[in-house]
Parts: sequence; structure tokens; C-alpha cells
Amino acid sequence: MPGHFEPTSGGGAAVALDDVEISIIRSLAVQLLELIGPGPAEDAPDDPLAELFADGPTEPPEDPVLRRLFPDAYGDPERAPDSPAQAEERLAHSAEFRRYTENDLRAGKRENALAVIRSLDSLTPAGDGGAILKLTPQESRQWLTALNDLRLAIGARLDITAEDDTDALYGLPDEDPRKPMVMAYLWLGGLQETLVATLLP
Repeated sequence: MPGHFEPTSGGGAAVALDDVEISIIRSLAVQLLELIGPGPAEDAPDDPLAELFADGPTEPPEDPVLRRLFPDAYGDPERAPDSPAQAEERLAHSAEFRRYTENDLRAGKRENALAVIRSLDSLTPAGDGGAILKLTPQESRQWLTALNDLRLAIGARLDITAEDDTDALYGLPDEDPRKPMVMAYLWLGGLQETLVATLLP
């Protein structure tokens, strides 16, 4: 179990984590929450419908991490539009789609990151300083999505856009300031991969 998820009875998953691993995941999840930011309902806490009926943004986020987490829904980034009119149409469709969906997407990502934090905070330390994290099927799905979001965020900071980029990062010298981020990216990928395996029938 150390370092990877294993299935549990009832469709959940479990993994052994030491104190450092718990601290890293929790810190990354908190940073992700801060980056995503509060929802519209935060400005009107007494109005339960504030977030439900609030329009979302129509422009892509400026931060490259948020652009990776909330990409445009229309258009192939690898293929240029055939004409200025097509480019304008793509932008209009993307803006409209973002307006009606981004708030919900942000709320879902916030909830998944919070689920990670809550489950880590509820852990009972084992004698060796670590703990066994046990997830229900629902928590497993939330963790899977949150791990994916964390990897997307780190990947954006590392300018990873293709598999070749990842291969080049394997050989970074230890003194490279990106090395800890690369190690976290690879480690989270291993956790994500084994968690996927526990959810397969």
C-alpha cells in the first residue's frame, strides 16, 4: 500500500501516507482553493440562490494555471481558424459557454479540493508518524478529480504541454529550482494512476 492506492471492500480506496506526503497534498489543495477563489455566493452569503443564478465570466482567465483548469470550450488550440469570421465565431461561442458553466466548474473544483483537505484533516496518526487514508467511492472520485487538477496546475507552472516536455524534466539536476515541483508532479501522477485502477470494474 505505501505510495499507491489499493481497492477496499465496498468500492473505496486506501493509501498509506507519511506526514510529509500528507502535508504536501494538503498544502497543494489549499493553494488550489486560493487560486480558484470564492464563488459568487461569497459576496451574498444570505442569498442561497446567488451562485445558482450569477453569470460567470466571459473572458478566459489571465493566470496560465486557471486557463489550463478552465480552457475555452470551442476551437482546437492546435489548429488556427480558417478565417477571421471563424475566429470571431469561436470567441463568441466560448464566451457564452464560459458565462454559463464556469461558476459551476469552479464550485465543483472547490468542493473536490475541500474534500481532500477534510479527509486529510480527519486522519488518525499511526505509530510511525503516518496514517492510512481510507476513502469511500464518492471520496475516491473527488480525490481523483482533485489530483488531476493539481497535476494540471503544476504542469501549467512547468510549461508541460506534451509528453516530450515531461520526458525532458526527468533529467533535471537536483539544484534546478523546478526539481521539487517536478517530483510532486510525477508522484501525484502515480497516485492518480493507482486510484484510477481502484475505480475500474
